[in-house]
Amino acid sequence: MDHRLIHQLCRAFDWSGSDEVGKEFVRGELDDPSLPARILTPQRMLDLIMRRSLAPHRFRCVIDGEDIHPQRYIRMNSTRRGHSVPVADMDRIGRLVESGCTLILDQANFYDPTLEVVCRALQWWSGQSLQVNLYLTTGTAEGFELHWDDHDVIVVQLAGEKTWEVRGQSRQAPLFRDAEPNFEPSDEIVWTGVLREGEAMCIPRGYWHRATRNDLGQGFSLHASFGLHKRSGADWLAWIADESRSDELFRIDLTRSLHPLVRERQEDRLNAAACQLIGNRPVTDFLSSRARLCAPSRHVNTLGTFGRPTAVVCITEYPPEMDSDEKTITVAAAARRVTIDKNLLPAVEMLLSGHPVRLEDIELKTGIDPRSLASTFLDEDICAEATPELLAGYEGLVS
Repeated sequence: MDHRLIHQLCRAFDWSGSDEVGKEFVRGELDDPSLPARILTPQRMLDLIMRRSLAPHRFRCVIDGEDIHPQRYIRMNSTRRGHSVPVADMDRIGRLVESGCTLILDQANFYDPTLEVVCRALQWWSGQSLQVNLYLTTGTAEGFELHWDDHDVIVVQLAGEKTWEVRGQSRQAPLFRDAEPNFEPSDEIVWTGVLREGEAMCIPRGYWHRATRNDLGQGFSLHASFGLHKRSGADWLAWIADESRSDELFRIDLTRSLHPLVRERQEDRLNAAACQLIGNRPVTDFLSSRARLCAPSRHVNTLGTFGRPTAVVCITEYPPEMDSDEKTITVAAAARRVTIDKNLLPAVEMLLSGHPVRLEDIELKTGIDPRSLASTFLDEDICAEATPELLAGYEGLVS
């Protein structure tokens, strides 16, 4: 899947591939001035907030570096029958925006097709789990105090400008669940300055940072933070622990017998089984399994109720795995496995490219009628119907 933002970021950061994400702090400028507004504008973010019922942990408002109570910007909307849902109080939000605040929408890719497609493209490119959070700051509002994230962050300034301070790590490779706390910021200042519309930076995991507009006067800032959650050795061991539950030996209670020989026998058996378990489940299997078994994103599935779809798109979180022999192709994705005649490979490649494709175009280019094949991928949730709303997320961005 070729996405304009990925090409722009690689040029801005002088990256040759996804392996360079998080190796060091980098900053650069996108060379396409139209791209930020195509991804999102402040008005579209506010419209996004207005048209959805958002829980307080997903939608927050920060003033002077502190979260304010949701009752100041969320109200309960009641129907005639008394059912209530939380919705953004746009009048109050308008006044907060006017006086200066930061509105935060977490996991915005869950609500907007353009951001959904950006995140999927970044996941296909990087092989890492990813989400995007949005930050709209107005006036001279303060951001959060110095803090660090347990994942790499790509910041794209979509509109306006904001002042940043980035510092180095004070603990190597810190984790959210860690053996030691990580409270003291590093004294090493990596970069301070103003990030302006069309600029971007990558902040590695554990780097301390903060952002503010308190020195910029009236104005605003909208930036998107794409968080790339890489897996660690601790994640691999946790996966192995989960895998151990299939073996009765690891499900049996640990003995508290007073007899040393009884305890030693159980310990020896567990040690031997654990070594075998680790040896049979290498890191590559863990990473492959994680991608292959990941459920697809939410999507519209009409099951042909309104007629056969004319266009489809692969919506797996990671590129489908394909293995082949002399006669068949096996596609593994979205916790599904599909075996297909190898003669259909040209059509399979187009359907699983990550780009929206019209079925008639596949037939014209390959000479293969793809309708039955597309129906199989739709049934297995590997592809989705390319609705007009979903297609809007790809238009002009994916080629």
